Amino acid sequence: MEGCIFCKIVNRQIPSKIIYEDDQVVAFEDVNPQAPVHSLIVPKRHIATLADMGDEDYPLISHIFKIANRIARDKGISDRGFRVVVNCNGEAGQTVFHIHFHLLGGRQMHWPPG
Repeated sequence: MEGCIFCKIVNRQIPSKIIYEDDQVVAFEDVNPQAPVHSLIVPKRHIATLADMGDEDYPLISHIFKIANRIARDKGISDRGFRVVVNCNGEAGQTVFHIHFHLLGGRQMHWPPG
């Protein structure tokens, strides 16, 4: 989608510290980290929000969680604990309307989060 910052990262129009890529997703470090480990996992195909996903997209979610586990292991936070967060629409805190999953860890997380 034209003007989408995550589409521009996926297409290498904007530089980013990419930590993982395959045919379905790109993962990169968040530019404004909220934890010692804060990576974003985004599908290469533009999907605006979680609510915009169709039945054909659900295998992608499984793949994203597989990659989140892999990154957590690679970053050494898998055993200590980590959080995966996806915000859907403005009231939930979504500011970039290209679905993305935050992988957070490396510190104690608190509940409730917001």
